[in-house]
Formats: sequence, structure tokens, C-alpha cells
Amino acid sequence: MKVSVIFVGSKFVYNKSLQEYCLREVEKKNDFVNSVTFFKDSDHTLFLELERELETDIMLIIITIKQNFTTIGKLISTITGDNQVLEDNMLIPQKSSVYADGSYLLKYKNSSVNVLHVDEMQKLPQIFIETKQNKAILNVFEEEQETFLAIVNPLAQTHDINIEVTKIIDGWLRIDISGKKYGNLSKFITSIKNLFSKKIIASSNIVVHIIEKLYASNKTISFAESCTGGLLTYFFTKNNGASKILNGSLVTYSNELKENWLAVEESVVEQNGAVSAEVVEQMSDGVLNVSEADYGISVSGIAGDGGGTEQKPVGTVFVGVRTENFHEEYHLQLFGDRNYVQQQSALYGIKYLLLADKETFFD
Repeated sequence: MKVSVIFVGSKFVYNKSLQEYCLREVEKKNDFVNSVTFFKDSDHTLFLELERELETDIMLIIITIKQNFTTIGKLISTITGDNQVLEDNMLIPQKSSVYADGSYLLKYKNSSVNVLHVDEMQKLPQIFIETKQNKAILNVFEEEQETFLAIVNPLAQTHDINIEVTKIIDGWLRIDISGKKYGNLSKFITSIKNLFSKKIIASSNIVVHIIEKLYASNKTISFAESCTGGLLTYFFTKNNGASKILNGSLVTYSNELKENWLAVEESVVEQNGAVSAEVVEQMSDGVLNVSEADYGISVSGIAGDGGGTEQKPVGTVFVGVRTENFHEEYHLQLFGDRNYVQQQSALYGIKYLLLADKETFFD
């Protein structure tokens, strides 16, 4: 059944941090959110939208601010022919099937609606709508999408499995797997792993997987970032357990700090430019020397929107990966706006880290 989220309140439009927090909490309970809609305060079209939504087969999550919570309940009661009652200091529709502080669930025809209120710097109340299914996520590396599907589709039919393939970056595919009525996820995943040995990681969060593998191996990692400005570090620190394996990160945006903090040679910068394989090689070497970590990733590039040249256009990025006995530098030409180039650069750093030590990271 379709899952939709409606935000009611101007602060959800403008306060991106609050908005993203609410959606993360919703996604923990639901595999897929079909649509997200925003209504500013006093938007009179909200009643018509709720009326339309509740006449369809839908699971609707309405997130609003506290001052609008009772008004939303009144609109829903009008649509469903209900009255509001006082429960635990909340005015909610009388036909609510379950409620908790700041949240209630109402069934109407073939639809369900869960109304919650939250304001900035508060914890989101309990979410009652949950649609998590029997599914799994695989990350496949060093395979082309068409080639992978040609091999996997017959297996999916044999095991009664649905698969969806999403390309993250070149050489990294995300596979969403769900079982049909008689589907067998475990047998399908085992078959895939046997076919693509050392190319598959079964995890919904690849960074959490890296954290767990490094911790189990008693190893650490550090980063030296330029154009990504700490984004690669954020990819790790936003997950629990990062402190167990992350020694630290140096954001060396200027050439002076590359030289002073990471011991990048001034002559190397002058001869090759800050965006070069030679510089990221010395950046990764420098960050391992400073942090004494087991793994290092370095990134330098031109994220844009300006700053490119004919020889090094916007989107030129170099990524370096290093261990005690190994280092490799990669030249990328990426496309998109500044933020998308930064995101892609960080993802390539993660991919190259995984490929640098398959024995540690791959199942």
C-alpha cells in the first residue's frame, strides 16, 4: 500500500534539518515513502487534499507543529464524520485506534492516517504506521548493470524474487531484493554471492559495514579532504560506532595547510597543481603519518561551479587510498553541480577503500 507523508507548517519547508530528521524516522519504519508533500501554515487547500487522500487506499503520515495538531484532528473528524475527544491532554478523533503522547492512528475505510506533532529540537513522537517487509539490500561492485541483470534475472525468477537495481556511481550498484509469496531470500542471496565472489556486500548501509569490519579487525582510518570539505568524514561520523575506528580528519583546503599539516611538498604542488595524483598521493601519506591509522583516503578536486581550466575542467577530482603497504590514486571526471560533485567524490573514496582490501571488507 502507498505510504505518503504530509508536512503541515512553514517551518518544515524552511528548516531542512528538522524536515530531514522527521523523514529519517519515518524511513526507519517504512521501506519506501511514495510521496512527500508540504503545506504552509493556513493553506486552505489542505482540507481538500486530506479528503482526496483518505478516499484512496493509503497509509498517510501527517507531521505538524503542536499548535496545528488539534486543527488537523478537526479536519480529519469532519472528513470521517467523527468527533474529537480529550485523551491524555490531547484533542484527537474519537475513532482513533491507538494513541501516544503527540501521536495517534486512525483507520478510515481502506486507509490509515497517523498524525504526529513535533517542533524544533524535540523528539518525534511514536510512529504507528510501519510497512517494513521481508527484504534485503546488496551492494555490487565492479559489475555493469546490464551484465549483472542478464545473469541475475533468471535466478530471481527461479527463487520467486523481485529485484530493483540502482546505480550509485560507476562500478557500484545497489540491489533491493524482496520476496514474493513463495520467495526465498536467503537462497537467492547465497546464489548471488557464489556467482560474484568478492564483489558483493550485503548491507543497507555500506559505511556501517565498513565501521563494523574495521572494528572487528582492530583497525582505524583517517581522511585528508580538500574539495569535499569534510563530507567524507561526515558520511562516517553520522553513523553510530564511528568513534571506534575513525582517528580523525584533516580538511586542508588551502595549499599552505596541505604543506604544513600533511607535508605535501611545495614543489609537487607547483609542478602538478593542487588537483593532481601526485598531491593526493602525498596527502594520503601525510594523513597516515599524522594519525597513525591503518587506512587513509585523500581527495582533491574542482567541485565548481567555477575554477576549472581546459586541462582540468570543473568536476576534475583525484582520490587516493592508502594502507601501510599499498597506495593507489584515481583520476575522475565528474558532472553535476558543486554539491553533487562533492557527493560523488566521497562515494568514490568509499568504493576505492573497499576495493583496496577485499579480504577485510567483502563477505
